[in-house]
Amino acid sequence: KRQREKTKSFRKNLRKYCSVRTLFQSIPFVSAQVMGVNISDGDKVVFEDVGQRENSMLANESILMRGLVVRSHSNQLALRFHSSRPDSGSVLLRYRAFVLSCPFPPSPPFGDVSVSSLHSGGQAFFSCLTGYQLQGPRVLTCRNTTTPYWSGKEPRCRAACGGLLKNVTVGRIAPSGHRLHVHFEKTSDLLYSLDFVDRLVIKNGNSIDSSVLYDSYEVEYLPNEGLLSSSRFLFIELTTDSSGTSTAFAPGHCYEPFVKYGNLTSSDPSWAVGAVVEFSCDPGYTLEQGSVTIECTNPDDPQWNDTEPACRAVCSGEITDSAGVVLSPNWPEAYDRGQDCIWGIHVEEDKRIMMDIQVLNIGVNDLLTFYDGDDLTAKVLGSYGGSRPRFKLYTSTADVTIQFQSDPATNIYGYGNGFVVHFFEVVRNDTCPELPEISNGWKSSSHPDLVQGTVVTYQCYPGFQVEGAELLMCQWDLTWSGDLPTCQRVVSCPDPGQVAHSRRLLSSPHFSVGSSVQYMCDKGFSLQGNSLLTCYSRGTGGPRWTHKPPACIPETFEPCSHPGNPTFGVPSSRQPLFQPGETLRYSCLRGHQLLGEPVLRCIPGHPSQWSGLPPVCKVLQIKSTHKTSITVCLNLNIVKLKRSLTMFSTRQAGYPSLRFSPCLVQTLRPTGDPSLRFSPCLVQTLRPTGDPSLRFSPCLVQTVRPTGDPSLRFSPCLVQTLRPTGDPSLRFSPCLVLTLRPTGDPSLRFSPCLVLTLGSTGDLSLGF
Repeated sequence: KRQREKTKSFRKNLRKYCSVRTLFQSIPFVSAQVMGVNISDGDKVVFEDVGQRENSMLANESILMRGLVVRSHSNQLALRFHSSRPDSGSVLLRYRAFVLSCPFPPSPPFGDVSVSSLHSGGQAFFSCLTGYQLQGPRVLTCRNTTTPYWSGKEPRCRAACGGLLKNVTVGRIAPSGHRLHVHFEKTSDLLYSLDFVDRLVIKNGNSIDSSVLYDSYEVEYLPNEGLLSSSRFLFIELTTDSSGTSTAFAPGHCYEPFVKYGNLTSSDPSWAVGAVVEFSCDPGYTLEQGSVTIECTNPDDPQWNDTEPACRAVCSGEITDSAGVVLSPNWPEAYDRGQDCIWGIHVEEDKRIMMDIQVLNIGVNDLLTFYDGDDLTAKVLGSYGGSRPRFKLYTSTADVTIQFQSDPATNIYGYGNGFVVHFFEVVRNDTCPELPEISNGWKSSSHPDLVQGTVVTYQCYPGFQVEGAELLMCQWDLTWSGDLPTCQRVVSCPDPGQVAHSRRLLSSPHFSVGSSVQYMCDKGFSLQGNSLLTCYSRGTGGPRWTHKPPACIPETFEPCSHPGNPTFGVPSSRQPLFQPGETLRYSCLRGHQLLGEPVLRCIPGHPSQWSGLPPVCKVLQIKSTHKTSITVCLNLNIVKLKRSLTMFSTRQAGYPSLRFSPCLVQTLRPTGDPSLRFSPCLVQTLRPTGDPSLRFSPCLVQTVRPTGDPSLRFSPCLVQTLRPTGDPSLRFSPCLVLTLRPTGDPSLRFSPCLVLTLGSTGDLSLGF
């Protein structure tokens, strides 16, 4: 709604700064439209909403143009203009205040609505006609947004299911599709006294031609259960004698109230004005329809201010009385077909329930079930149908659930058909007697009920200890397993106990205050913690030890490093580290003798050490038995030697195996001097480095493997080709010329036969 409209032109000399603020006291929003703009580059124009907690910018010069509409969220709008130029500029604005509103809420069917305001913050109040109940919010509030809306969905009015209508003069009880039930509260005793002149007719419909439900001429009494229509209408017709006036009640007081299956008490037995009557129902019945208390009012026309209630045996209920009655629905009248009723009975937790089923006369297809608990998942005590003589049931809990289900096609009709169950709270007989509390301590139970198997634990406050059995159990004969313990003040420390792999020294066998315990670890274990514990008193807390018992943990030692491999020796393991206690065994290559200890042990310590030094492998010396003469030419000098030569065969790791016929066995050491023995024939083994040239006579065949042990054999001729790292060529003649080049350039010539072995470092050792 537009409540105010103005037009202003702000034309000023804007040399420095200009601010214009528009305020509306009672209007929530402001809208401004730009009608004209005359500003230069560098001028600043800002529209701000200054009516909120923090100012917010709505627009600036970057979007300022003719026709722009700026709308605030509050009742205050500010325009700020800043320019550093001396020339005058202008902005023409047209502004107005406006208020947004919510739409008028519709009235719910069978109800009404009233509105305090349609603007922001306004409220709509909903109500229903008599006989209807409101479903939904009773009050809605108009919310302030760009498009205002109500805070919730409109409620609906629905016909109430039952209830009490007071002081009603007009209204609707049942909506379309429902039926009417009429209950007769009280009729005049004179209605039947004047030769049946007065007549009451109730018809099932909304016209005089409808079928008759009740006719006082035909029935001597009013139906206690009332009348039920087949539609939403009842037609009531009362005809009285026109010759006189019948007084329904005695003047000056109200009629005597009545309640079936119940009792009443009155403050005035004459039922005079001011009398108050209070109603109560017999056990098993529930008050319905009326009020528990009524009062006789109106001296001019005395009448009760409310109707008398009705007492009825209802289907289902929750009962917390220590004793009572559960009746079949409508008892003593017959119950209805297709019913499913549930009653819950609850007594004190330490009690049980005894049920006396005095009457049980139901259909064979109907079912009455008792559950030993507070729901239908509990253990079933019994399920019964048909007729049974009187019997009793006992629960094991403080709750019982009773369920009654009638067959939809049952044929049980008539007075006295149903059931009557009396229940009583009784002392349980399945628990041990309650145990008392103890001084300076407390107790805890494994089960809230002291049933068989329940364990009660007694504990003492700090500074006290339990004397007697801490645990008592409820036995099968409902007696406790022992006597009640007591809490005695502690005068000594508890035994700190033994520590594994240690021994202890006690200053006193009773661990009294001031005594001490000292722990010592066995050999091979180190103590962690305090070795000495002393018992001291700490006031109300009782004596305690100065420290916790220590622990004896195995000592840890550094491992031994591998001691190394002796020349021509072989270790049993090549692992880099050995744990304390582990051993290492040595052996020598074939043809060598072990000198020293063959087994070394890692001795634990800080640091750990081997039990000795590694052994030494010494070459075995073998004397020659075969003699021959050999001439050797070495370093261009001819040496003639004659000597006996013993032929033998030796095999070493990584070196060739040589066989002769008739001939020579040569053994080379890895880093030492080889031993050479000669015979009329020669076998020479060359290492893979170098390019030696061999020539033989008479004949030789030699085969050498590149990386393994060559096998040398002789025959009348020899052809040998070696290719480990080079390509030597071996040829034979009556004499041998050998040229070796591992680290030098020696020239060797032989006559008549020669064996030459070259060591690994270039040193030649020749034996003849």
